[in-house]
Amino acid sequence: MTEMQPQIRSPRFFRAFETWNRKFHIYLGLYFLLFIWLFSISGLVLNHPRWQFAQFWPTREQTSFEQSFQAPVATGNLPMAQDLMRQFKIDGEIYQLTNNVEQGQFAFRVMKPRTRFLIKADLKSQRATIERIRVNGWGVLYALHLFSGVRMENPELKRDWFWTKLWSFSMDALAVGLVVMVLGGVYMWYQLKPKRGWGLVVLALGILSCGLFVFGLSRLP
Repeated sequence: MTEMQPQIRSPRFFRAFETWNRKFHIYLGLYFLLFIWLFSISGLVLNHPRWQFAQFWPTREQTSFEQSFQAPVATGNLPMAQDLMRQFKIDGEIYQLTNNVEQGQFAFRVMKPRTRFLIKADLKSQRATIERIRVNGWGVLYALHLFSGVRMENPELKRDWFWTKLWSFSMDALAVGLVVMVLGGVYMWYQLKPKRGWGLVVLALGILSCGLFVFGLSRLP
């Protein structure tokens, strides 16, 4: 009897792999096209503070008003903020909560891509000052680039708004999709034997450039 050897490296397998690799590369690129443009444009805006000031900050709409409220029944900063938001009919991602128990002052911010709220509540008088800032389309791009619902300096902070969770999930999908696209692109480049030489040059330049910033600058005193 002769043993049957599994044909793992069959031409049929590689043809199927190359077909699906091209499909992933094309359709992932089409799906993520506007996401990549969004982050590219907002990254340019973030990298040039003068553009930010000229494009969206002077044109912001800023209003302030007072409103009475009922004392929150819930305890804890986040439940209290959510209670007040329901009373004020405000939704968004909560961050920067400050509670001065002795003076009865409770303040927090609420962020949405176009609108931001600063709420300062006096728990003793049950009156709150609400400041609302509304920005234009450039401001929305700026906000989406940073809109994650979490802060590195506060790892315990969790997302509390549905749209923040959905946006963060989309950004995770974008990151994974880009990794898949790049790996698929490397494979397609390697299959083109006449292009391997120039591809290696470009790949080496990319590795050196990235290494300069990741490792080189981190070693500076």
